[in-house]
Amino acid sequence: MELTRVAISALFLLLAFGSSSAKVEEENPEFWRSQAKQTLQSVLDRELNTNVAKNILFFLGDGMGITTYTAARILKGQLQNQTGEETVMTMDTFPSVGLAKTYSVDFQIADSAATATAYLCGVKTNLNTIGVSAATRNGVCKSQKGNEVTSILKWAKDAGKSVGIVTTTRVQHATPAATYAHTASRKWYSDADMPAGAKKDGCTDISSQLLSNTDIDVIIGGGRKYMTPRGTKDPEYPRDYSSWGKRKDGRDLIKEWQSMKFGKVAHYVWNKTDFDAVDPETTDYLMALFEPGDLRFEADRDPNMDPSIVETTEKAIRILQKNPKGFFLLVEGGRIDQAHHAGRAYMALHEAVALDYAIAKGLELTKENETLTIVMADHSHPMTFNGYPFRGQSILGKSPLWAMDVLPYTTLMYGNGPGHKVANGTRPDIRNVNTKTKDYVQLAAVPTESATHSGEDVAVLARGPMAHLFQGVQEQNYIAHAMAYAACVGADQRHCQGKQTAAPVVHTTLTDDRNGAGAIHGSAVLLSSLLCVMLALTVGL
Repeated sequence: MELTRVAISALFLLLAFGSSSAKVEEENPEFWRSQAKQTLQSVLDRELNTNVAKNILFFLGDGMGITTYTAARILKGQLQNQTGEETVMTMDTFPSVGLAKTYSVDFQIADSAATATAYLCGVKTNLNTIGVSAATRNGVCKSQKGNEVTSILKWAKDAGKSVGIVTTTRVQHATPAATYAHTASRKWYSDADMPAGAKKDGCTDISSQLLSNTDIDVIIGGGRKYMTPRGTKDPEYPRDYSSWGKRKDGRDLIKEWQSMKFGKVAHYVWNKTDFDAVDPETTDYLMALFEPGDLRFEADRDPNMDPSIVETTEKAIRILQKNPKGFFLLVEGGRIDQAHHAGRAYMALHEAVALDYAIAKGLELTKENETLTIVMADHSHPMTFNGYPFRGQSILGKSPLWAMDVLPYTTLMYGNGPGHKVANGTRPDIRNVNTKTKDYVQLAAVPTESATHSGEDVAVLARGPMAHLFQGVQEQNYIAHAMAYAACVGADQRHCQGKQTAAPVVHTTLTDDRNGAGAIHGSAVLLSSLLCVMLALTVGL
């Protein structure tokens, strides 16, 4: 009881102190009224863009749930010496905002394979399976026969558009693989990863399908070791046995890819120097594999060896946009998810910020009247944003209000994961621990080797032709169908009738002069306001 009184008293002191740190302009009601009026007018002035989308630019933040999205916004601002909360992310400026339900056919909380099949192929499926319907059983090769489903990347290619994938993971990973592969197991990266029975029954590995299923113009990511014969030394890490080629069938898929492109200007590169030398204006095909497996985290990336996701996005767009019929490009910030699995919020948020810069580059290189740009997550993670931190306090710091055990805790924590460190009923004392480093692992309530996913809905943000189709709460598989309708690819061609791709439209963003961080949009502000109301109600309780 005494501890409760102390906690309540401390809370009131914190609220009193925190209120004194507000910016002077924010204490004036007219500041907020003027801001709201300006945003309201921009929404009222908005006109629907009903053009046919010539291009589809699809950004996927793997594991970038709404908590990650919000925390990344704050981090981005704080990296620019702002308080952070009022920062405007590039993705915040998208006028249409909705939610997608992420469950799979067999699990309440899905993985990246099932979710990617949903939003890229338009069909919900089972955990661990890619590019197949739910009639396919996890790991059972025979069950995938006849149950394959194709993706919007293939629909776009069939419509004459150029297509590409850019990822910070291996190009055989679940998200990019769903654009081209059909497999009963997401783990079948190479033939060496497949059971003998699956190969006997006629199933093929994901890497081989990268070459055989769809003619993809741009392939950028990692995954070299799944493409070359066992024992092939890696060009970058020749002494690292784990980086050597894995294939048992003796095939060198990189050389095969180069042979398949005979007569075309096709480049295979594995380092930044060669990548930078690729001229987008003269290049027909590009395969860039910068690591044996996944790419390095942004915070660990050597800028002399590996390009950033901004650079890879730009190169891909410049190659693909030469096609007069347009393009489809998937850009995945895939290591947001992997950082969360490791309980490393610092890494996850920096990956999300890097993705936001790639989104900005994508908008810079394309025209809003002809390019449908989507940003979404596939699923979320059990990261919580808690305590009562002061305005502008580091998002990677500690709550000023301690817990009932009279120990501090971080603003960001996990529901489960490797950060569970309770010993003899006591959790670690982190008063003298720097929680803002890239290697810090946030505390977790439940001990698991790797943090799981979480099952809440994820945000879907859209701008460009038919962006309004992505509003509301939808099933995740709806996304593929809405994109296809907007671009007139795939089976539903109704939108093509009498439509043009280049009619002028009113732009939907406005400059935020308070922090110079970009543009504000009403829907994003509404979402932020809702979060604030929820926090206020929590304080009231």
